[in-house]
Amino acid sequence: MAISKNFINPSRALSMLPFWFWNDALDEAEIVRQIADMEAHGVYGFVIHPRVGLPRDTGWMSDRMMYFMRLAVDEAKRREMSVVLYDEGMYPSGSSSGQVVAANPVYQCRCLAHIELNATDEFSPHLLNSLKVHKRITSQILPCFPSETREMIDLQPLSYLVAVVPRADGRRIAVINRPVDAYIRGLHYIGDGPQEDEPLAADILNPDAVAMFLHLVYDRYAEVLGDEFGKTVHAIFTDEPGVLGRPRERNVWPGTTGILDYAESVLGYDFTPHLPALWYDGEPDAARYREDYKRVIVARLEETYYRQLYQWCENHGISLTGHPGRGDDMGFLRYFHIPGQDLVWRWVLPGATALEGPESTQGKCSASAAVHLGRERNSNECFGAYGHEFTWEEMKWLVDWCFARGVNLLYPHAFFYSVRGPRRDERPPDVGPNSPWWDVYRPFADYVRRMSWLNTGSKHVCHIAILCGATDLPWSAAKICFQHQRDFNYLELRHLWEDAQVTGDGIEIAGMHYQAVIVDGLTQIPLEAQTALETLCAAGRVIAWETTLEVLPGGCAIPHTPDELLAEIDRLVAPDLIVTPVALDLRYRHVVKEGIHYYIFTNEGLESLHTTVDISIQEQCIRGKYIWIDPLAMSERAANAPFALTLAPYTSRILSCHCDG
Repeated sequence: MAISKNFINPSRALSMLPFWFWNDALDEAEIVRQIADMEAHGVYGFVIHPRVGLPRDTGWMSDRMMYFMRLAVDEAKRREMSVVLYDEGMYPSGSSSGQVVAANPVYQCRCLAHIELNATDEFSPHLLNSLKVHKRITSQILPCFPSETREMIDLQPLSYLVAVVPRADGRRIAVINRPVDAYIRGLHYIGDGPQEDEPLAADILNPDAVAMFLHLVYDRYAEVLGDEFGKTVHAIFTDEPGVLGRPRERNVWPGTTGILDYAESVLGYDFTPHLPALWYDGEPDAARYREDYKRVIVARLEETYYRQLYQWCENHGISLTGHPGRGDDMGFLRYFHIPGQDLVWRWVLPGATALEGPESTQGKCSASAAVHLGRERNSNECFGAYGHEFTWEEMKWLVDWCFARGVNLLYPHAFFYSVRGPRRDERPPDVGPNSPWWDVYRPFADYVRRMSWLNTGSKHVCHIAILCGATDLPWSAAKICFQHQRDFNYLELRHLWEDAQVTGDGIEIAGMHYQAVIVDGLTQIPLEAQTALETLCAAGRVIAWETTLEVLPGGCAIPHTPDELLAEIDRLVAPDLIVTPVALDLRYRHVVKEGIHYYIFTNEGLESLHTTVDISIQEQCIRGKYIWIDPLAMSERAANAPFALTLAPYTSRILSCHCDG
């Protein structure tokens, strides 16, 4: 059986798309030269990322910046390469490098803050001055104060008293909605650097502020580059929007104007009496009310930010890509045409962090979201701030970590336009032209395309779902599944009542059929999910792992050890493969493409592993139609059952199987 030509040399559309840091004075000839250099090394596209170090004559969204962007897009078009546009100067997204607030000061990022009150100072002039009462609502607030103090109020704009609320111990606090001292990273150095401009962060919980952001950035892109939308320009990248920007102050909570009215619409009750719980652990049910308020902010951010951006891109024939702020933020991904996440700051490396903690979930987060939302691609912005000590081996390990979890589009962070002066040390490393491995990069770039091809347009063979919330993907049960080759997807709870079919036989959604359902660590179950969970529990398909059982209907299995968890999974789903002896560092993914079964194997440990693999479809396969493939060296050899597998660290192998049916 010959290896598919599409696998050996996949389409250029499956190329990695590195962040290309435009971080110095730009030059037409140098832009063309660097694009040609990328193409010569097997990199067939890029993300144009204006970055700190640009001269001030090349300001964000200026005519000069757009001139260079047009030049780069035209050159990419000539070379049949792809371009992704970046929506901020520089991040987090949503402020247009301070231009949103400059357009209207009301759009500045806001917060809820509090002041502790003594018994006698509720209406003191000192307190009133500190509140900076907004002129527009003075008439609503003044009746609360004695007449002799009203004329002493300092009527400063943009801040207002939300409420004076009693605490459980009888003391009171004043809660204020006001601008927060927050910024985003800017594009220009102050002097010769490395100190940077810090533009004001915008209130992305305010729909009007986000509409202004869309006008200043997205409409501007459409004006200058819209003729290439959906052609050379495939997507716009939004980057970890933060509801408090990058705050200089602490002990404040996100809070746009009118947030408590919105909270009541989401929660079904008045949150005002529970405001002290945001700051004081000793308040009744403080943890619960904090979680409720976080849920309000998540719902608001979906509505005001992500949904608006998604709809704009939908209307303009271009994809929204990028990623939210946290590695286990799954709910926001429904508003991405290309769901994505972000491997940064050495948060994921061989060892515990590969399988533990919220960042360890992000590969499965984006890939699972893509499956259930019907998206063809899902992405990872990888390697950012891994430091100058970052090695070739670590880079290979990280891409394999992504591929084994189903990621099929990589945004390497980053290729530096310039490494002059402080630019070299700004969120290093350069993983492209200024790296020590650039001369041998081509085989790696081809490898990335091949692995992306395997995970694109293929059928994922998987029958285990781990339920999760919108912003909290559990990792404990996932770790056990990874270590024992029980592949799974995360399934956000809201799918249970929105678009999944739930019966006693399991969950069917987007072509997937989950027969084993794991509930790991959840402490709250939405009322809308109760009926579906009752059906699944009654059929014996729910496995509760480290979960507060009060939130689940009766009938679920309750394992207490990893072996018991695996036994419960195997009771519901026959293992897709059996590994003998156990290989805790072996990761696998089984996909079917062009009628061929592919088993992707990677070694996530730092020692060689030696084991034997027995695959469940073995009896269906045509004798002599097994091939071991080395996708980096692009070599092949015949395979025979039982399949002996030896993997050195940082390596991967693929077993391809041609079946009768």
